[in-house]
Amino acid sequence: MNRYIDLNHISDGKLYRADDLVKAGCGDCLGCSKCCESMADTIILDPMDLYLLTANLHTSAASLMHRQIDLGVVDGIVLPHIKMADDTGRCPFLTEAGRCSIHNFRPGFCRLFPLGRYYEDRSFRYFLQVKECKRQNRSKVKVRRWIDMPDFNRYEQFIADWHYFLKDLQIPLAKKGEKWAKDTSILILNEFIFKPYNTEEDFYPQFYERLKSSSITLQADSTL
Repeated sequence: MNRYIDLNHISDGKLYRADDLVKAGCGDCLGCSKCCESMADTIILDPMDLYLLTANLHTSAASLMHRQIDLGVVDGIVLPHIKMADDTGRCPFLTEAGRCSIHNFRPGFCRLFPLGRYYEDRSFRYFLQVKECKRQNRSKVKVRRWIDMPDFNRYEQFIADWHYFLKDLQIPLAKKGEKWAKDTSILILNEFIFKPYNTEEDFYPQFYERLKSSSITLQADSTL
């Protein structure tokens, strides 16, 4: 998602890398679930999120649609997001006690909060959002420990590659018109979201095989 922000307004003014300490520790969020409520369609899911959800819930992306997941347009591309409950505005994976029922395999957006990513030069660094989480006296923790994903360097590379794959589509999206945008969204959804991953095998080779194939197809189509 492209956001044009003033870091000095929303953050502590610093940019962090994986091994930097940042004041994000919040005591396991005990007694608070505000970041799991009233988020509308902002918790965008990436291919890794779908891989982990389907693997751990023993289901398919299609079966999660409309109850836990919905689709929306993000910068001209249709992408999946967590669907908040219509009556309460709460995340469908939040228990009555206000605890995350999928915490061990929660989406990357949730792992990141209250951090954000600042993208530049085909990579990114992290920033601390100082107005989003109301928890006081947060403790310092390493960024990589806070996000808590195995094989963290590969995960970061995946995040950058997925972001810039979508970002690089912005120019042809602006030039090629509505039909090309629709066809591109269908390709992305079919290839990265609804096409099942082999959850018994490593995610990354599967993702990069799809990324290579889709990039070749989209580059050819964008030059027509």
